[in-house]
Amino acid sequence: MSKAFESIRQGLHEAIAHAQGGAGTDVRVYRPQPVDVRALRRRVAMTQEQFAARFGFSVATLRHWERGDRTPQGPALVLLNVIEKDPGAVLNALS
Repeated sequence: MSKAFESIRQGLHEAIAHAQGGAGTDVRVYRPQPVDVRALRRRVAMTQEQFAARFGFSVATLRHWERGDRTPQGPALVLLNVIEKDPGAVLNALS
């Protein structure tokens, strides 16, 4: 087999191991927990407009999350998890 094929094959094996939770690798996969966005926003005592502006979300997106039309994904879900754990730290970091 060619060198290029072997490189691609190795990359695919690593990607599969990563997707399976890092089995057999030194990779630790972080899987953010779902967040009740409405409860979180209320806990930090902000309106939708304040919460969206403060943390960089659009108000429309925030409304979709709160209604359950959509769920936060990727970096937004990670940020919401951090806000849920320590909202003061996030607010301080953003000030």
